[in-house]
Amino acid sequence: MSYLLRVVDQELDDVFSPDDGLAAVVLEGPKAIGKTETALRRAKTTFRLDDPGEVEILRADPKRLTRGVRPILVDEWQRFPSSWDVVRRAVDRDRAGGQFLLTGSASPIELPTHSGAGRIVTLRMRPLSMAERGLGAPTVSIAHLLQGGRPPVDGSSRIALEHYAEEIVASGFPAIRQLSPRARRVELDGYVERITERDFEEMGRRVRNEGALRRWMAAYAAATSTTASYEVIRDAATPGEGDKANKITLMGYRRVLEQLWIIDQVPAWLPTRNHLSRLGSAPRHQLADPALAARLLGVDACALITNAPVGPTIPRDGTLLGALFESLAVLSVRVYAQASGARVGHLRTHSGEHDIDIIVERDDGRIIAIEVKLAEVPDNRDVRHLAWLSEQLGTDLLDAVVITTGPEAYRRKDGIAVVPLALLGP
Repeated sequence: MSYLLRVVDQELDDVFSPDDGLAAVVLEGPKAIGKTETALRRAKTTFRLDDPGEVEILRADPKRLTRGVRPILVDEWQRFPSSWDVVRRAVDRDRAGGQFLLTGSASPIELPTHSGAGRIVTLRMRPLSMAERGLGAPTVSIAHLLQGGRPPVDGSSRIALEHYAEEIVASGFPAIRQLSPRARRVELDGYVERITERDFEEMGRRVRNEGALRRWMAAYAAATSTTASYEVIRDAATPGEGDKANKITLMGYRRVLEQLWIIDQVPAWLPTRNHLSRLGSAPRHQLADPALAARLLGVDACALITNAPVGPTIPRDGTLLGALFESLAVLSVRVYAQASGARVGHLRTHSGEHDIDIIVERDDGRIIAIEVKLAEVPDNRDVRHLAWLSEQLGTDLLDAVVITTGPEAYRRKDGIAVVPLALLGP
């Protein structure tokens, strides 16, 4: 399989130069998203810490990690947490750029002695965004929109609704998406089984009832793109059962899944430059990849298109396809926003009267507001929340965008950009 160029490759080129870059960078994210392959393209010496034999040798001689031609890759560093402190001390001695790359698929149980602040910088890596899937060249750039001025948007896409449904279930895991649909389902099932049967135990959390954990994960998947409470998710996972799992157990599930980078919630946006009030603080639920949500719910592209009934039942506005299309859009925007050094959140008022799917915020607090609509051509009702926010923020709203499933990118007469997801890029 040929290497798919990633947005994070440009980030690494920018920050991991031997001339004026950072000495140590860690790529973090869920298993199987391509962290190792990306790092190997730069490494000249590699230590694979998912190899027990390698770890055993390092326990006897930890400083071995600093020997070799640089850049040195420490793959799956969390399996030998002391490796973090070894790298940190090496950087204390020599701050030259481009020395160490680390990859991690989980937060370690045994925390390093020091945080690594100022020595080891983290880059989050996520599954493939739409722009990274090789389906066509994007024509609208998040980086350009963040500059303000509402630049022209244009471009055409042949990606239609059924193609987006296929992309949702195809997954952003590079190796998995290359498989046939049946093999892909088997691989995704195996991915989930590894989480429940092995990863929880490796994270020091014994699961007494794997079936209950799997049902809770399915209920969480059903809550994709909502702010459903954990009580609602719990009840959806155990319908008709009087003996519900206690909150401590459920919070334990969530913490481990966050440590494994499987849960990737979108935080509520908290404005810093204006006086918007009565905003909700609940996060919006997302899994690392919408394909995981689809597989946990047992739906394929056809079931999404036909809106076939699936359980567990979580109250949501719109269809499951709409929720998972939003999830794919959020995944993509997060990848692009990170490349520009911007943060991503969502906005919802306490009453639910106003709800905006994605807020992309610059360091100075000015923002892009993005709505995600399962429609080819959005109407005035689809942009009413964007119009409200424009009235509230004035020039602090750099741009307003509706992501669609349509064929054309353009600006409406009111200045709101309409952009097919396939045409949006970094």
